[in-house]
Amino acid sequence: MTAFEQVDQMARGGSIALLALWSWILIRDHWRDVPARLAVAMNAAICSYLLVTAGWYGERNIVGLAFALGAGTTPGLFWLFSKAWFNDEKQVAPISALLVGLSVVNTLVVQLTFPTGGIANTISAVLFRVSMLGFAAAALWEVWRSREGDLVERRRRIRPLLVCVVAIYVIVIAIVEMGSSRGLPRGSLQQVVASGSLFGVFGFCAVLLRMRQADMFGAAEVSGTPAKPPPNPGDDPLSTRLLQFMADHLPHRDETLSIAKLAALLGEQEYRLRRTINRQLGHRNFAAFLNGYRLAEVKAALADPAQKDVPIITIALDAGFGSLGPFNRAFREAEGMTPSEFRARAAG
Repeated sequence: MTAFEQVDQMARGGSIALLALWSWILIRDHWRDVPARLAVAMNAAICSYLLVTAGWYGERNIVGLAFALGAGTTPGLFWLFSKAWFNDEKQVAPISALLVGLSVVNTLVVQLTFPTGGIANTISAVLFRVSMLGFAAAALWEVWRSREGDLVERRRRIRPLLVCVVAIYVIVIAIVEMGSSRGLPRGSLQQVVASGSLFGVFGFCAVLLRMRQADMFGAAEVSGTPAKPPPNPGDDPLSTRLLQFMADHLPHRDETLSIAKLAALLGEQEYRLRRTINRQLGHRNFAAFLNGYRLAEVKAALADPAQKDVPIITIALDAGFGSLGPFNRAFREAEGMTPSEFRARAAG
């Protein structure tokens, strides 16, 4: 065994140990949180990838197949984790779970048809590489589109670096897979990329293990309820002024309202407003803060007999929701029923 191989094996072992440590902390402290469960699953998938690319088993067997399937789920689980963590989601959308499940089935086809080849293996291999790139691109999009609404300052600062590094490696791995299909030495290329990805694993774990527990996931937000005054309003006069402004001027009705725009309306610096909404009012996401007011207004209108003939979509748009889809998802998550069911119960 060469010196490079010895260092490589030690680094893999250290990476797996770090991922196991982080997973244990998540299981111990945050198992009820969906992002934490997805992170544990993603860590297991990364460990599978590190084992598969280490070449520790020579012959094809059921254990190797299991690890190969685990490694193949890494991009999809990374996408689900990014969506859930950065958007503070409380559940995985069925369509998202289905997409990742289909990618696992496709990986199984790739493994079972290799190395004999054939049309099935060719098509599945192409789909495998496309899905890797697709999941990486989707994760990057999730990070980009929700960056402004993230009120957890430490998470907001690390999200571009953290996600971009991992996503770039997913793209590089996909390119290596494409290169191996064109006759390049598959094993050596994979090992070099995997060895380089060890640095990403170390950095990934180091950043997350340094984060405060409250910044990692925090307490679950209460959806559908307007923000309440902090226990000691005098500690932060801005929170009192913010809540009064929200009650008097109803800015949540503006579907284009951003935290920068709200800060300008209040004549305050954006960073101070972010800190107040997060630390004093307990919200981790600006959209959740606004939806509390929007859903409260919608529920009041649905329970109002004088508005029984007003279409639900009209009520939702007037309250500030941009379209019916996001409104329905937010309402079901907050109330556990559809808006129509809520109106029927209120009327009955």
